[in-house]
Amino acid sequence: MGFSTRDVVPFTQARANLSELADQAKAGVEKIITKNGESYVALIDAERLDYYHRLERERIHLLLID
Repeated sequence: MGFSTRDVVPFTQARANLSELADQAKAGVEKIITKNGESYVALIDAERLDYYHRLERERIHLLLID
């Protein structure tokens, strides 16, 4: 999955529009929030984050089995 320029949001803009950005993240539109022009944090749906964590645990488990 790639990100477009619409998915990159300056920190000051994110602070002013957090509710709207959270709604977009819940709808599956992940956002990269920048600070001083550099990537700072990502805003993603909590269920998707849980899914990513499960995938990582499964990957580690499979590596340990081998």
